[in-house]
Amino acid sequence: MTRPFVFEKPLGMRDTLPLLYETKKKIRRKMEAVVQSWGYQFIATPTLEYYDTVGSASATLDQQLFKLMDQQGKTLVLRPDMTSPIARVAGSSLKQEPYPLRLAYDANVFRAQQHEGGRPAEFEQVGIELIGDGTTSADGEVIALMIEMLKKAGVGQFQVAIGHIGFIHSVFVSILGNEERANKLRRFLYEKNYVGYRQHVKELSLSSIDKHRLLELLKLRGGKESIERAYELLPGTEGERFINELSNLYAILESYGAADTLKIDLTLVSHMNYYTGIVFESYAENLGVPISNGGRYDELLAKFDRPAQATGFGIRLDRLVEAIDQREEPSAAITGIIFSPERRQEAIELAREKREEGKMVVLQDLNGVQDVDAMSEQFADVIYCIGKNGRGGKS
Repeated sequence: MTRPFVFEKPLGMRDTLPLLYETKKKIRRKMEAVVQSWGYQFIATPTLEYYDTVGSASATLDQQLFKLMDQQGKTLVLRPDMTSPIARVAGSSLKQEPYPLRLAYDANVFRAQQHEGGRPAEFEQVGIELIGDGTTSADGEVIALMIEMLKKAGVGQFQVAIGHIGFIHSVFVSILGNEERANKLRRFLYEKNYVGYRQHVKELSLSSIDKHRLLELLKLRGGKESIERAYELLPGTEGERFINELSNLYAILESYGAADTLKIDLTLVSHMNYYTGIVFESYAENLGVPISNGGRYDELLAKFDRPAQATGFGIRLDRLVEAIDQREEPSAAITGIIFSPERRQEAIELAREKREEGKMVVLQDLNGVQDVDAMSEQFADVIYCIGKNGRGGKS
């Protein structure tokens, strides 16, 4: 095994430098204010969880989990998402709290990447979970909240795609007859490989009517009219119930004034296999990957001995920053006080005065500066406390 270079980071890990840190901090504060105004409460969970509980309950592939062993020989994982840890909390520490629970988080999650992936293995999510409410009103609430968060964060043009896992399952199973065959088609939809999907359908041993129905599924993407076309594709079956849910959801989101951002996409498939109903993703105009995603997961809480219907979403902060495409300047101008040792006390008192005024102040010993002019350029204002003739002025 080769030793890593001294400046090398583990695969998928990234540094956050001051300018990006400031940008993320400002965006985070805006979104957190929105979340709290909707009555959600923030919680934090451990970075490490047991594999046999949270690790196995998460929808992350086993090869993407960061695993390690504790001193008792138990397998731990770095949390791969926040939904499973919050489900654990709902079934343990919050077990006596009545449903529904409205919980929020701001946390880093970890998913190992392959060498060819080029994606971050650690990233920050801001999100919410609404646990214990199985109504379509709950689905509408979390999507409307997500939309408001994206707007407050500064995302200009974006679109929210909404689908239904139950509808796709009904279509595939009713036509293909088993999960194995259905999973092959789901994979094409997840990868948005519609050319491959069409080719695979044409090669299936099905009637021309069934092939036509599978191909028509790809057309169920667009505005509200896509819901009406879905009724025609699968009339009189269980799938009709799922389409009714989508229709009701659309009406609820119209009430929130969010219809202008919506797109119906009945081909939408998530990699998170615990989703059971409504699913959704948001896309910014200048970014080809989702900046947020979520959906209904009505079976996960049963794994933590407190069954409940639930829905929620997570927003990827790194992608959100990229979608906004700006870097904030530091939150306040910095004053630099450069002092010589004999005037240290004076410089410290001056710094204290200015900090009490709410200013950001850096104290710098003159003997620690190689180039005073270059140092001074870092500050919006520079005060010199040098020598014996009183305070210096702005550079």
